Amino acid sequence: MKQFIILATLSTAIISSSCNSNKTGKLGEESVQHGKYENPNTVMLTPEQIKSIKIEIGSIEKKQLTASLKANGFLKVPNQNKANATASLGGLIKSILVQPGNTVNKGQVIATISHNSFITLQEEFLSVSSKSELALFEFTRQKDLQQGNAGVLKNFQSAEAELKTLNARKSSLQKQLELIGINTETLTAENIQSVVNITSPINGAISTILVNVGSYVDANNPIAEIVDNSQLHLDLYVYEKDLQKLKVGQTIHFTLTNNPGKEYDADVYAISNTFEPNTKAVAIHAKVKGNKQGLIDGMSITALVSLENAIVDAVPSNAIINHEGQDYIFIVSDAQRKGEQKNNETESAEQKHDEKKPRQSEEGEPEHTEGGTTFEKILIRKGATEIGYSEITLLTEIPVNSKVVVNGVFFILAKMTNKGEGHEH
Repeated sequence: MKQFIILATLSTAIISSSCNSNKTGKLGEESVQHGKYENPNTVMLTPEQIKSIKIEIGSIEKKQLTASLKANGFLKVPNQNKANATASLGGLIKSILVQPGNTVNKGQVIATISHNSFITLQEEFLSVSSKSELALFEFTRQKDLQQGNAGVLKNFQSAEAELKTLNARKSSLQKQLELIGINTETLTAENIQSVVNITSPINGAISTILVNVGSYVDANNPIAEIVDNSQLHLDLYVYEKDLQKLKVGQTIHFTLTNNPGKEYDADVYAISNTFEPNTKAVAIHAKVKGNKQGLIDGMSITALVSLENAIVDAVPSNAIINHEGQDYIFIVSDAQRKGEQKNNETESAEQKHDEKKPRQSEEGEPEHTEGGTTFEKILIRKGATEIGYSEITLLTEIPVNSKVVVNGVFFILAKMTNKGEGHEH
């Protein structure tokens, strides 16, 4: 709170200073300066203003920090661990024995289905079984006659063909009945079933019930969806420039985007070698470790990938300011920098320490042009912070060796956000 009060007070002082300058006859000069720097991301400060708010200038440095990479993604269950419970033959849903969220085992009955075709299949199987037994007896008889030269070859061949036909039909009916869950070994005319069971093909939890009692489903239409979370993994999406920072085996700490209170861990097991459609992002696959309770396929997550100590671009943490949800630094504008560089090349080492010259001092004050110093706001992404320095990733290209404001960024931002009002004084 105290920081915001100081910010507001100094902002008012800066604006007031500008107004008083106008009253002393410099209104035309300031109007020219404002017209020169119309970029809303730039602002000019006079030497007096820079001195009063103690602005210090530094540069982007290389620092060894324990880096981490922030990424977003989704929880996913491999397709091998998802399944649909289906009926091999169409029919009416007689009963539903589970609800979404219930845990089921492989082979557990989750629903029952009925249809006249089930009865017809069983009836035909029993009939074909009886005929095949009779055909076997006739084939055996004709074979014996043929061996004793008492039979007709044509009758033997006919009996053999009939037996093969009936056996093929019996085998086909047996497979169909097994697919709908009817045991043909115990099937008799007395226990023909009109209702058959729909079972779960895998262990898991019911995610969706797709039918109602009494509804008709066609053959192979899904009745329920089952998901096995035991192999849950997450897919992170990182951009090309960060890809080299990741490798198999790294640990990922992640939280649910909508419930950041609990942290989970995962290990990277694969890195995609293709870009995601319509983006420059690459998928990183990681297996979730430990208790997966509360984690559901499709949940959005926010992850932090632990990286090794790395040499990264960094600035003092005080050089970074957050404004409207974005992180920024301020640099001396490119035009300003080029002008100062030209002056520096024509000055001797002795002249650089001359206090009468508006150059960078040992105390970290910026160099100035006659009218003032122009600062530009640069969008960045903030990374790891250690020993007073923070890793930065530039999201806007800046000139090499740009000078960075390392102290006083709050006041420069205040001047920038209020410079429009300064015209009215």
